Amino acid sequence: MSALACAEKENAMGLDVSRRNLFAAAGAGGAALLLPATARASITPPPVLPFAPKPGTALLARNENPYGPGPAALKAIAEAASSGCYYAHGGEAKLKAMIAERNGLTPEHIMIGAGSAEVLNCAVIALGAASTGAGGHVLAADLTFDAPVKWAEEKGIAVKRVAMTPGLEVDLAAMAKAVGPDTKLIHLCNPNNPTGRLLSPAAVRAFAAQVMPKATLLLDEAYNELTDDPTANTLVDRVRAGDNLIVARTFSKVYGLAGMRVGYAMGRPDLIARMEPWGMSFGGNTAGIAAAIASYTDEDFIRSSRERIFEARGMIEAAAKKAGLETLPSAGNFVFVKVADAETVRKGMEAKNILIRGAYGPQWTNWSRVSCGKIDDVKRYAAVLPEVVRA
Repeated sequence: MSALACAEKENAMGLDVSRRNLFAAAGAGGAALLLPATARASITPPPVLPFAPKPGTALLARNENPYGPGPAALKAIAEAASSGCYYAHGGEAKLKAMIAERNGLTPEHIMIGAGSAEVLNCAVIALGAASTGAGGHVLAADLTFDAPVKWAEEKGIAVKRVAMTPGLEVDLAAMAKAVGPDTKLIHLCNPNNPTGRLLSPAAVRAFAAQVMPKATLLLDEAYNELTDDPTANTLVDRVRAGDNLIVARTFSKVYGLAGMRVGYAMGRPDLIARMEPWGMSFGGNTAGIAAAIASYTDEDFIRSSRERIFEARGMIEAAAKKAGLETLPSAGNFVFVKVADAETVRKGMEAKNILIRGAYGPQWTNWSRVSCGKIDDVKRYAAVLPEVVRA
């Protein structure tokens, strides 16, 4: 986005954009605005940045919040740019302190990463195998956000998968039964991605109590803030109690900072200390950390995001029902829709410039995930769905 566009966007939101902040936000582009008009006319404008979808494209294939970053985050990003020459350790320490205070923990309980993907990856590497010698494995559901367990496999750590229930719910009973002496880490995503299904708090607590004495539980709560009751659907209190547990969260979903790459883990200090040496980033980035700090307490934006995501989710569910399709109950910012063939539907939507996910593998070729994008884009999906599924 050009410096002028940044200024117009922030002014439209009622934000104060000083010349200093504008210069900081835009770098060379900001400097160009300070030149005489005759000089500016000879400057080639920068290319359009290739991050957002192209005009006319409905992006419903990724679980992003297209309404972010929020106004407070945008202001923080602009102001942080002037400190971009410094490493982000000071900001990281502040964000750790904020997260710790809210959750009744200490900063030593917190690890910041480049999105929750980094802290999840650190956990599977640090804790997923025997600390000395060979052996050890990670246990995970068959259909889940398995990027971290695939990372473990690529690094030579064994992974054992447990089949889903017939209703595509994580089978906690089967997972508990599968825990053995070589199980070092149990990966659980709740709400689950891509199914969207939320396990009951009582079931998760009973499962955790059963398995944590035997292996570390890695609980991915990326979509926790999108559940009806985030407080009831978390195990952060068990982190406070000192259990063998790591809870991972992200600023990519409700906070709308997917591209800023900020996530965090909450765990017992000794577990965090084992994870941190495996981190690949070096103190985070100033803009992302600043945006996360500003977003963490932006209750108005969080409430607005939840409302629009819930509206889009309801529209997708209603459209599927109208088209005679089944959906799984979702507690995330996406819906798992049952179709005859997911790849055929994906291609049909793509032909209309609507992007959704295709099949997740040979076992689930008749399920497609549709993300809760902008309301107008979801309307486009709803309008053409009957035609696409009939094709």
